[in-house]
Amino acid sequence: MFEFLFVAVLVYLYLERRARKRRDGKKLHGLDAELKAIIKDDGDKTGIAFEIKQYLLAMIEDDKNDVEKFSDARIQQAERILDRAGPNAMYWMTDIAAQLAFLAAAQINGIATNIDAKVGESATPEAIVNAVVKG
Repeated sequence: MFEFLFVAVLVYLYLERRARKRRDGKKLHGLDAELKAIIKDDGDKTGIAFEIKQYLLAMIEDDKNDVEKFSDARIQQAERILDRAGPNAMYWMTDIAAQLAFLAAAQINGIATNIDAKVGESATPEAIVNAVVKG
């Protein structure tokens, strides 16, 4: 008798948990769930985008001042971004790099882009990062 009651309670709790996850939209696992959570939490997304933007600007400044490229400080800063954003940070960084590569190719080939209007004739790396990265 007690065994039957115990099994019935376990089944009920399992079904209730499953229904709660469906109501809350938590049925996705892994990277898809992380991406959905970050997109849903707009304030966090903006904060992470701002951190990535600051990281890119710091890397440009380091390059101008001939600072060591893979310094411990920059690696720790990147680790903090990855810890906060998870694998999505890698996606964002590569997306930004791809946009910058397309922009450079367009400028070399003389193709006008929407960034040209934002940065004008004297485009600096900082101005381009500020125009490309929203946050």
